[in-house]
Amino acid sequence: MRRVAITGLGVISAVGTGTPAFFDALLTARSGIRAVDIPFPTGAESVLAGAIDFDPDPHFPRARLLTMDRVSQFALVAGREAMSQAGLGDLSAVHNSFAAERFGVSLGTGSGGASSTDVAYTALLEQKVARLRPMTVVLAMNNAIAAHVSMEFGLKGPSSTISNACASSAASIGEAFRQIRHGYADAMLAGGSEALLNRGTIKAWQAMHTLAKPHADGPETSCRPFSSDRSGLVLAEGAAMLVLEEWESAKRRGATILAELSGYASTTDAHHLTQPDAQGQARAMTLALADAGMRASDIGYLNAHGTATDVGDVVETSAIKLAFQELAERLPISSSKGVHGHAMGAAGAMEFIASVMALRAGQLPPTAFLHHPDPRCDLDYVPLTPRSAKGLRAVMSNSFAFGGSNAVLIAKAA
Repeated sequence: MRRVAITGLGVISAVGTGTPAFFDALLTARSGIRAVDIPFPTGAESVLAGAIDFDPDPHFPRARLLTMDRVSQFALVAGREAMSQAGLGDLSAVHNSFAAERFGVSLGTGSGGASSTDVAYTALLEQKVARLRPMTVVLAMNNAIAAHVSMEFGLKGPSSTISNACASSAASIGEAFRQIRHGYADAMLAGGSEALLNRGTIKAWQAMHTLAKPHADGPETSCRPFSSDRSGLVLAEGAAMLVLEEWESAKRRGATILAELSGYASTTDAHHLTQPDAQGQARAMTLALADAGMRASDIGYLNAHGTATDVGDVVETSAIKLAFQELAERLPISSSKGVHGHAMGAAGAMEFIASVMALRAGQLPPTAFLHHPDPRCDLDYVPLTPRSAKGLRAVMSNSFAFGGSNAVLIAKAA
């Protein structure tokens, strides 16, 4: 089995565009969550969200935007950064280094072109139009993201779109990893994108009673993973992309290897549509360790799924204890969702990038706003301030989803 190098990272999130801005916000616990006014048919409401102020015009010609949902726009912005960092920022660089048929795309999304779907229903049901936009189907379909990314860079290798709710992009990275490891591709552009801050999606989540309430300390502090005063998750949008390539290929072309992607596992709880299961989550962590050929003691930092829901944070704490046993209480863990919100299908990739950047910087991002930890969440959740971790050798990133889909990734220092 071939080794897999990570050679490029790209992010667009509620805390900024670009990996330097993203990681700086995580280290300083600078939140991008805010109250956004949404004009529902029943009247405007203020909704907490990790929303991005994004103008597509500087990034894309107007004619191209006619075929691109916001979710695809995000993916391309993040993908361009990742490809540029990998030294593959233009078509000639890509095709001088790889056969197009050996460079693939693996994307994760929970809702795909949800904005275009919402626009279509608004036109049909509120504006009473007789005909929808001709491009409605291709704007909204989930695999449009992978299609736009592949066309941007001329990538003709394996293509897949994974929709496993909150675990989508972690699974997409894991499956891309396997494509390279087992010889089906030499490089993959992998990650996820989400743009679900529309009226229908927000109302659907409100109906589940899982969204955070505004905190007295300010709306930006309302997502509080592992805290005794947490009240729920905050929906967010964004994208995160990675360039993965076969190790020897990366060395031959002189690429900077940021880290090695060394382990991946996915499991299914087969338990409940919305209630997580600690055994299933722990099995994913244990299998990822085995896949990487590592022991639990090799992991120096764990980026938790940590959504700030009452049940989810407690179950994940139990799962970590099951997987790491007596080592769990000494393992530094944090959730970054307190600052960028829950980007659903993009969350796993976003948080894996946070883990890789922590590995490279020797700095662990804190769990923001964790002033009063929940006694049931009694592990080392790196509260409030970053922590130095010089000599960090390996990191783990958890992604756990509704429906019981679990995905865990492990990276080690190059």
